[in-house]
Amino acid sequence: MKKKIQSNCECCEFYEYDEECDAYVCIQNLDVDELARFVSGDAGNCPYFRFYDEYKFVQKQN
Repeated sequence: MKKKIQSNCECCEFYEYDEECDAYVCIQNLDVDELARFVSGDAGNCPYFRFYDEYKFVQKQN
């Protein structure tokens, strides 16, 4: 049985809600292969992943 890789997309700063599509999407420009992995749900080792830190902007304001 093949183990599915856990995706980090929900924690990524490039994963945003698109009102037009009414869904969460990756806003990073992906090539064809990367897009296929993203759509299939196998984006566990994404080279563009950056942890979304909602407090980073607050820290800059101080």
